[in-house]
Amino acid sequence: MAISDTSSITGLNAASAAASATTVSNDDTEQRFLKLLVTQLNNQDPLNPMENAELTSQLAQMSTVSGIQQLNSTLSGLVNQTGSNQVLQSASLIGYSVLSPSSELNVTADKATPFAVDLAGSASDVKVTITDASGRTVRTLDLGTQPQGVAGASWDGLDDAGNAVAAGTYQYAVAATNGGTAVDATALSFSTVAAVKQASGGVTLELASGRSIGLADVRMFL
Repeated sequence: MAISDTSSITGLNAASAAASATTVSNDDTEQRFLKLLVTQLNNQDPLNPMENAELTSQLAQMSTVSGIQQLNSTLSGLVNQTGSNQVLQSASLIGYSVLSPSSELNVTADKATPFAVDLAGSASDVKVTITDASGRTVRTLDLGTQPQGVAGASWDGLDDAGNAVAAGTYQYAVAATNGGTAVDATALSFSTVAAVKQASGGVTLELASGRSIGLADVRMFL
């Protein structure tokens, strides 16, 4: 009768146990990573979502784990979940008035229309020219001296003669200077968020004015 080499059997058992321990360790690591990543995605700020590059960097941290191939089928689900979470979280903005780049002023009878200008630098003279649908100037507003950044303003709905203008959509342009030197200025206006949707470039807000903007375009909301 042949006698088995007990040392070989012992070695095989040890190797098997080590391999099993490594597999369990890798599985635990992957599960912990996925749990942390999903938690981070679920709790991110909808106005400052995780960038694709940041998500890729997070996933790359798992590249040294021997079982990473098993995560491939999960990645597309995580990306889809990210988009869905952003839509759900951004849906809370529906009904709010958001300030974003636009030169449109939607005037309602007997109600002041707020707007704002974003100045690239301090300005000693800021003027706003409001025109109607035909391009005719109906009102000129002098905002005076303004610091760098966003400066709020409002139009009372009156023309230069003091008469109330008709309700509707008007356009406005900003001219800013500082000591005679032009200062870059961006027109900003408010509009109500009517809907939220997921587009190829990310979450977009559908505004009551008919415009579509990205979350990055929102300067503030009321």
